[in-house]
Amino acid sequence: MPMLIRLSAYLSGVLLCSSAMLVNPAYAANSVQQQQFFEAISALCGKAFAGKITAGGSEGDGFSGKPLVMHVRDCTNHQLRIPFHVGDDHSRTWVITQTDTGLRLKHDHRHKDGTDDKVTMYGGETRDTGTANLQTFPVDDESIANFKQHGLTQSVTNEWQMMIEAHTFTYRLTRENRDFKVEFDLSQPVALPPAPWGYE
Repeated sequence: MPMLIRLSAYLSGVLLCSSAMLVNPAYAANSVQQQQFFEAISALCGKAFAGKITAGGSEGDGFSGKPLVMHVRDCTNHQLRIPFHVGDDHSRTWVITQTDTGLRLKHDHRHKDGTDDKVTMYGGETRDTGTANLQTFPVDDESIANFKQHGLTQSVTNEWQMMIEAHTFTYRLTRENRDFKVEFDLSQPVALPPAPWGYE
């Protein structure tokens, strides 16, 4: 009987160790860093903030010289929807989702009538835990295929970053020969913008 007990305990230990090896904390959806990042943005739910381009802006790029506003509009315990308004263009919504492998960022682009743009729901997923302040989203295969289909080959190496600090939220897009950054002032909420197209 003692031998059977020791054998049972040994096998239980092996199974526990095997199970632990299957869980890579660097890809845990609810890692401390990703959860803190997600919750920090969630705490802004219902508020809007003005932004300014701090890198990569140029005349005629569709962003420069226009009022920029982010609105943390819809929040659940697993998804955040954040419209990014560029002047009178209400076509863009950032969608941050908790997944089985970390966090996913998608860009929901709509036309004024609410229909999908031909280039929409592109983005990427985290490949590491990041930090409580900064998460990086390399472009995913689905987005690469969409970009290629519509002749946007310059975008196939896109990498997006979002950073949240005490008084600033930063959205950044980088790729070869491109570094675009918008910083939003979290210390001064602004009037809420209209609903993004397709969400009225």
